[in-house]
Amino acid sequence: MTAVAYLAPSEDIRQETGAAAIRIKGLEKSFGNNRVLRGIDLDIPAGQFVAIIGKSGCGKSTLLRILMGLDEPTAGHLRFAAANESEAAPNARIVFQEPRLLPWLSVADNVAVGLGEGVPQQVVRSETAAVLSEVQLAEKAGEWPSRLSGGQRQRVALARALVSKPGVLALDEPLGALDALTRISMQELLNRVWRELGFTAVLVTHDVSEAVHLADRVVVLDEGRIVLDLAVPYPHPRRHGNPALAELEGQLLAAILGDARAN
Repeated sequence: MTAVAYLAPSEDIRQETGAAAIRIKGLEKSFGNNRVLRGIDLDIPAGQFVAIIGKSGCGKSTLLRILMGLDEPTAGHLRFAAANESEAAPNARIVFQEPRLLPWLSVADNVAVGLGEGVPQQVVRSETAAVLSEVQLAEKAGEWPSRLSGGQRQRVALARALVSKPGVLALDEPLGALDALTRISMQELLNRVWRELGFTAVLVTHDVSEAVHLADRVVVLDEGRIVLDLAVPYPHPRRHGNPALAELEGQLLAAILGDARAN
């Protein structure tokens, strides 16, 4: 596996947001005789944005589900660490490709679901209003989900994940069902809220261009193994069409297609 110099946010951002580092060692996952993950070793610093890409069936979503506690590994270790490397139990949230909104609740009430039960109504109202403003949907707070566009519904899903101020945010193809222009707009929004809030982000995507546009680092999986771990050493925000990013896309595509497999 290729060694890279990881990009990490400043110490004060990590402490302020509660972002957690992710330490994965020897992770295995089998379903019967099918070994989906085969000895994954991965360290993600607190506050870093990592994209995971690869062919369908390579283990991307399985790795994300284990990270979020939705599946148990067959072997290996996964732990979260605070800035001082002590064990942490981060507030982790996930955004799926489908918004999964509750049609009988308003936009604001769908977002409030992310806060859980027992939160004072004054706090619910203020936190919900703040995060809807963050995703540029303040004027839609009282609308029903059915009256929103696909991009707006996905922004509500993102707001629901962000309202509890997560330390780790997992994103499983969250923009895959959007049209091209809406997808670019959502990429810019996601990049902005990540930079402002400082959480650790793990994105699963099939879109190589999206990966290099958003991530500090792109990990390529193939048959359950990491075959390339590539830093994206360019500041955020990034411009679409940057030739330097296109060169990185070429390296990633070569790894996915098997033309430049890392040892």
